[in-house]
Amino acid sequence: MAYPFQMGLQDATSPIMEELLHFHDHTLMIVFLISSLVLYIISLMLTTKLTHTSTMDAQEVETIWTILPAIILILIALPSLRILYMMDEINNPSLTVKTMGHQWYWSYEYTDYEDLSFDSYMIPTQELKPGELRLLEVDNRVVLPMELTIRMLISSEDVLHSWAVPSLGLKTDAIPGRLNQTTLMAMRPGLYYGQCSEICGSNHSFMPIVLELVPLSHFEKWSASLL
Repeated sequence: MAYPFQMGLQDATSPIMEELLHFHDHTLMIVFLISSLVLYIISLMLTTKLTHTSTMDAQEVETIWTILPAIILILIALPSLRILYMMDEINNPSLTVKTMGHQWYWSYEYTDYEDLSFDSYMIPTQELKPGELRLLEVDNRVVLPMELTIRMLISSEDVLHSWAVPSLGLKTDAIPGRLNQTTLMAMRPGLYYGQCSEICGSNHSFMPIVLELVPLSHFEKWSASLL
């Protein structure tokens, strides 16, 4: 999860988030190089006496500053499209969880089980236990098995919401009357926090998301205890 004064993105937990982090670093390096080049040219023009102004009309210069930006855009677009298609792939999910957004809480239904569903409300500040996080803890966590492909079906019953977990690289809109889907797969166990990322009313800031990723054996014990 995020920590105070954090400058970068959260640590990646899923393969998709690792790809997004690599793409972020790749694009940031290109932006840094462009900015450095522009700054160098500006400083050069301000400090150097121009003795060959006729070279600015050369066809070679126009060719370079037309082709070079096109090459840079291709270097950004190709990995971006690759990740975009990877995020839309559904590879035979082992588990499906339906998520419904409400004002202002989430409800979850494990569709592979006959009767396994619950609502997830934020724990009020005055009821928090020592060590728990304000505005992020919920009364019912979403327990999921790690290292398995999980399909999330996301919708809403009232207004627009957005189901987002940054460390997993997930952000999917919850739209009334429409069922969106996304996949997640965590490579290590732990607690992963998120929040609604779409302004949905006065209590928009108070509908957190908590995923608890556990080994498959622990998940089977947890689901059997609720059935």
